[in-house]
Amino acid sequence: MDYDALASDLRAKIPQNEYDSYIAQLSIDKKQSSKEHITFNAPNEIIARFVQTRYADKISAIAEIKTGVRAAISIQVAGKTPKQNSPVKPTSSVPSSPLNPAYTFDSFVIGDSNQFAYGICEQASKNPGKVYNPIFIYGPTGLGKTHLLQAFGNECLKQQKTVIYVTSEQFINDYVSHLKNNSMNKFQEKYRNCDALLIDDVQFLGKTERIQEEFFHTFNALHTKQAQILMTSDRPPKTLKGFEERLVSRFEWGMTPDITPPDLETKIVIIQKKCEFNNITLSKDVIEYIAVNMGDNIREIEGAITEIAAFSRMIGQSITLDFAKNIIKNRIKERLENVSLDDIIAVVSRELNIKPSEIKSKSRAQNIAKARSIVIYLAKTLTPNSMPQIASYFSMKDHSAVSKNIKKTTENMQNDDEFRLLVDEIHAKIVSK
Repeated sequence: MDYDALASDLRAKIPQNEYDSYIAQLSIDKKQSSKEHITFNAPNEIIARFVQTRYADKISAIAEIKTGVRAAISIQVAGKTPKQNSPVKPTSSVPSSPLNPAYTFDSFVIGDSNQFAYGICEQASKNPGKVYNPIFIYGPTGLGKTHLLQAFGNECLKQQKTVIYVTSEQFINDYVSHLKNNSMNKFQEKYRNCDALLIDDVQFLGKTERIQEEFFHTFNALHTKQAQILMTSDRPPKTLKGFEERLVSRFEWGMTPDITPPDLETKIVIIQKKCEFNNITLSKDVIEYIAVNMGDNIREIEGAITEIAAFSRMIGQSITLDFAKNIIKNRIKERLENVSLDDIIAVVSRELNIKPSEIKSKSRAQNIAKARSIVIYLAKTLTPNSMPQIASYFSMKDHSAVSKNIKKTTENMQNDDEFRLLVDEIHAKIVSK
């Protein structure tokens, strides 16, 4: 068999970013391979398991086109030969999402909004089931909960632990399937004999009493034998809907760290890391524009980055700020119709930790004057109020005072990048609220 031709076909049939991130790290073991059984060497166990789970069938199908034989595919760690030349098995036979090797603790960007959750998971991964158990991470969607969950799982795999990672929907579907086939003993064997059970979006398990009953006993069995249980949710345990009190109390047995929206600086670093991992080059002004205008959902931010890069490659155009703005304009929903001065003051006071009454006062304290100048600038930008109306609102002498304030704020934004980013971020939070 022409293995070089097979490698070339893989590059042509698999998306470039996936090929570069995973398949390019493999090498065909020609000595162990044949038309019926092709063996690849991977640099580590995580890559081996991931490629075996996600790409083995696709590789086999491509090989069949060339040879007419549906070959078995083995992904092994370089230097380690699986017994009887058998394929590396996935973490479990559970219909689960494979762990993404890109999700590691090293690739996770730490900020004030997620530092505690990161620390808990990173420490627990060194001795699963023994330090913090269970761990219940909660927070809005798209902020990195799944990243921490899978990073934990990847660390466990390095320790040769048996890991099951599923979404709550997959857990439910697996339960229903085994129930219909009268094979609940197999279901229980799967979920209760692992070293770590990782469940994403656990809030959806509250749909039926039977699912909760099964999960309750699974939880107890795993906790008793000191297997790690790690869950994510969009809300804290006490506010989960439809859950029995006995389950809620168990969710709170261990640690319940939350993840909140990242600050602007953290978002910028996240974007830089995403670009680095995906071999995408964006200028500083494009990165800052995305960070300011795309909200806090990191998944949506990554989607915007990918879309910009894809269009750039497709039409052969370099990524300028104007180009990026045009590509993601539909992703940025600016709702300005109902913005009022009170809305602006509410956001500014919250972001700068100043009382609304202080902003409306005549205080000349530096922090209050700064907040007031931002409000006046944004009032002219985001509301239909005229300068005389804004002057009247703040009990200023006349519209010339407003004009001077706006001019000075504009100059400060041009000369101070940090101040400009602050104003831009507040602007984005006002229009997207």
